[in-house]
Amino acid sequence: MSKPAPPSRRNALGVLRVRSFRLFFIAQSSSSLGDFLVAPALAFAILDLTGSAADIGLVLAARTIPLTLFMLVGGVLADRLPRQRVMLASDLARFCSQGITAALVFSGDATVWQLMALQAVHGTATALFMPAVTGLVQECVPASQRQSANALRSISHSAAMIAGPLLATLLVLTAGTGWAIAADAATFAVSAYCLARLGLPRDATVPAGRGGHMLTELREGWREFASRIWVWSIITMASLSNMLYAVFTVLGPVLSERELGGRGAWGAILTAFGAGAVLGGAGALWLRTRHPLRTGLLATALFAAPPLVLSQASTTVPAAAAAFVGGAGLMLFNPLWETTLQAGVPASALSRVSAYEWFGSYAAQPVGLMLAGPLAAQAGMRTTLLAAGLAQLAISLAPLALRDVRSHSVERQEHR
Repeated sequence: MSKPAPPSRRNALGVLRVRSFRLFFIAQSSSSLGDFLVAPALAFAILDLTGSAADIGLVLAARTIPLTLFMLVGGVLADRLPRQRVMLASDLARFCSQGITAALVFSGDATVWQLMALQAVHGTATALFMPAVTGLVQECVPASQRQSANALRSISHSAAMIAGPLLATLLVLTAGTGWAIAADAATFAVSAYCLARLGLPRDATVPAGRGGHMLTELREGWREFASRIWVWSIITMASLSNMLYAVFTVLGPVLSERELGGRGAWGAILTAFGAGAVLGGAGALWLRTRHPLRTGLLATALFAAPPLVLSQASTTVPAAAAAFVGGAGLMLFNPLWETTLQAGVPASALSRVSAYEWFGSYAAQPVGLMLAGPLAAQAGMRTTLLAAGLAQLAISLAPLALRDVRSHSVERQEHR
């Protein structure tokens, strides 16, 4: 069979005519902007508070640990309940947690444990939200338009990587960190408003096969997950890769402030990552390949470039260039992976399998967040970044050693 022809620009963007997806797209764009706006703001708020890289890791881990622990519960709920309502409740909870965080930062009385507790609420709500996303896209969008929908989501996410750090840097330098965190809270209110107006029929928003015991449903989801080598091998790779990239997340702002010229350098690096991610998402919008997993894994190997180059960089320019390359690789991979998952897993189990996907992707990240500071204190920041980047590169390519991953093709999906 010949390679499918790439869609025209008009067809690729036609998914935006679907009202439910258009509202979902606006909701995601808003909350993504806030997420990328608040990440550097929190890091610098903690540096102002304690000056400790280890405390940055603790606060970020306080979000990631419950996000990981409750992800499987979120998958079961999203296969039992209307996914739209699950996501709406999550947005409202995150609006409250980030609003209180902003108020504490404004007051000047914030403590590390308070920030940890509020980010734990945020992480728990996110754990209930994320497994529902893949299933809701499947409900909103016809199968023929899903890669375009996923690519547009990726582009939106990537554009937020640019706008968020730029706005965060501007607010941190001019108004203070509290305003950036308050803006994050507002984005969840916008997202909730759009999700409330989706207008999906009730029978389209209540997944089939719900109502069993939670443990039974988790076991059923595990069987769907474990029976596919191409799923669990890539999730294992993603988990270890995210753990190693967490080292860059923790040490990047510290190294930027101390050795690359100040907080603006970290904002520039994050902005460059977002610019590359926009390019990668745009590539996925029109790319059609017979072997999406093989193509995606080769692209995601570029995700190791930011820590590798930052470990050697003495100025912002090469670090930002590497971030651009890493962002492009990651966001070319993501839509290819999500479309493959949506095509290869039954709709009735998709949120549970997606929950195992997210759980696996985040499971080891808290380890990286908590160990980055202590390891850097022992070995040095640059040595720690170099070791993490080299390991990440090797792990990203490892699934290609499996035949089931290398040979996975569009035609094989269509006959399942």
